[in-house]
Amino acid sequence: MSVPEEEERLLPLTQRWPRASKFLLSGCAATVAELATFPLDLTKTRLQMQGEAALARLGDGARESAPYRGMVRTALGIIEEEGFLKLWQGVTPAIYRHVVYSGGRMVTYEHLREVVFGKSEDEHYPLWKSVIGGMMAGVIGQFLANPTDLVKVQMQMEGKRKLEGKPLRFRGVHHAFAKILAEGGIRGLWAGWVPNIQRAALVNMGDLTTYDTVKHYLVLNTPLEDNIMTHGLSSDLVGSHKAIQ
Repeated sequence: MSVPEEEERLLPLTQRWPRASKFLLSGCAATVAELATFPLDLTKTRLQMQGEAALARLGDGARESAPYRGMVRTALGIIEEEGFLKLWQGVTPAIYRHVVYSGGRMVTYEHLREVVFGKSEDEHYPLWKSVIGGMMAGVIGQFLANPTDLVKVQMQMEGKRKLEGKPLRFRGVHHAFAKILAEGGIRGLWAGWVPNIQRAALVNMGDLTTYDTVKHYLVLNTPLEDNIMTHGLSSDLVGSHKAIQ
């Protein structure tokens, strides 16, 4: 065994397989974030379905009498009527979607930045490259995740059918995948992919471009180094950018 191979075996896994490590770490981060925020997404969806179901039963005149309860009361109602764990009902397809989407876009963006476009001699990464890289990463990530995104939406629509007294179409996530595949084939899993990737391109142009630009600015113009604090500050500014949008 040669010396370089021996040295390579001693390197951390993140350095030996950087792309695979990035995908796994991004997927883990996305899973934690989804688990933390899913109850908010569920209550928002329930509120929307509650109003739509009331309108379907009572007509347009029921718009003002639709039984909206607010986010907090809706969440408490789910806990009282269905149990605490029901706040995470349907989280499985959402996790599938975020693992594929977040991992795919991050690996794609870093590959474009480091290999395809490349940095300048002073390690500067021009804004125009970051914009193009962010949009392409969003397109590829969303295209890969479209089947999981489709199943997530279809599973959420099951709640509306239940409120309307209609029979459920799917027994679970895997049954939903199998049924969509059986009815529409492989192409059926990518239904609606064009508007999805358009939205993802714009979202990632803002997110990844802002994050990378801010991080690069902090490293070059402040005493901060490329570490977790710099990453956190950059992420906070990305969050502020999304809140302003």
